[in-house]
Amino acid sequence: MSPAIAAQRLHELNTGRVATTHLAECLAVDFAALLQVVAPELAPEALQRMRDASGKGITLRMALAAQLLREAGQGAPEFWQDHSSDTVRGWACYLVGSDARATLAETLQQMRTLADDPHFGVREWAWLALRTDIVAAPMQALEYLQPWTQETSPYLRRFACEALRPRGVWATHIALFKQHPELALPMLEALADDPERYVQDSVGNWLNDAGKTQPQWLRQLCTRWQHERHSDANAYIRKRALRSFR
Repeated sequence: MSPAIAAQRLHELNTGRVATTHLAECLAVDFAALLQVVAPELAPEALQRMRDASGKGITLRMALAAQLLREAGQGAPEFWQDHSSDTVRGWACYLVGSDARATLAETLQQMRTLADDPHFGVREWAWLALRTDIVAAPMQALEYLQPWTQETSPYLRRFACEALRPRGVWATHIALFKQHPELALPMLEALADDPERYVQDSVGNWLNDAGKTQPQWLRQLCTRWQHERHSDANAYIRKRALRSFR
């Protein structure tokens, strides 16, 4: 148990009664205990598989939880995507992302509600759960996500950018965008003056990722934007993009 999390609070998290409020709580959730509460029909063998995975990374455990639910005939994402626990809603993300029958377009459409979730953690799981498919077809994903840059919800606009980050956090890299970030310019240009800091951070991080392999391209883009775009939003994005290159 994390010393920073009180026993009663941890119990509430492990029984799915409350949502996490920060990363430490997300990492402290006992997946086997939570599965036993929210899906009591799971066989003891399934719960033991989760206990055996307790020392593995959280993304692997998220995927395993979805796998166990699917194997138990409880793999319908809509059954879990409104649960009070953000961890359980994260499992719904992985149920969407692991549906081998669905096309990328279909999984993105099904993920919209979870990508627009009010909880920060669920929004991260939403794109991470689709990362393998996006890495396999980045230009197709870019085509499907381009319209999301015009959505009213800043969460969906941010998803379009974050899901396509060349490097990302806890994520497989997208080699194509590391070497040829210019291919994603339509998406970047659409978000270059976004009024929401949440989106601005994502765009700045995307560009910073790209600059680690294509620094000259990044500097040229930021120079052009400095002359063409005069919003405070774009100035912030440029500063964040160039933070590793001063």
